[in-house]
Amino acid sequence: MDRWAYIECMPTTKQDSKQPRSKFYELLQGQVHNEFHASQQYTALGVWFDNEDLPELAKFFYAQAIEERNHAMALVQYMMDTDHHVTIPGTGEVRNEFSSAKELAELALEQEKEVTSDIKTLTKAARSEDDFLGEQFMQWFLKEQVEEVATMSTLVNVFERADGNLFEVERFVHKHLRGDADDDDMPEVAGGKL
Repeated sequence: MDRWAYIECMPTTKQDSKQPRSKFYELLQGQVHNEFHASQQYTALGVWFDNEDLPELAKFFYAQAIEERNHAMALVQYMMDTDHHVTIPGTGEVRNEFSSAKELAELALEQEKEVTSDIKTLTKAARSEDDFLGEQFMQWFLKEQVEEVATMSTLVNVFERADGNLFEVERFVHKHLRGDADDDDMPEVAGGKL
């Protein structure tokens, strides 16, 4: 399913009358789907690495899955705070089969590039609608995506340089990709940050 296609299928309820649906809020609802999908995909990557007895890579991707879930719930909280109806979507299909460990890192990098494009689109929509609060809200996500793409690019490079030696990749992940420090600037997360 197209990353934004299911928006057209969203039900209309009385709650939708809280605020008129702008392009920005339609895209924001779509991004909730994208973030939950990213969370599920990272869970699948973590399971793959776990099953291959690569605990550092598994731990890294399990943490990424939680982070993406938190991003989705921050979007949910923002929509509730701005009196917009929120629909929690399904996540769609995730990829579980890979022929090499490097493929997983490449998929993660492509996923983060797509999310970056989505966040830019959201920010442009808020700006074009003079939604200053929405544009300001998206600033944290823009900054976050710079970090996410850089991290996944580094991971792909490490896989390439390790030339098939997964224990070297494990060592690098253990030493250098220990997860995000607590980000006090992160927007509030519905239900609390995990």
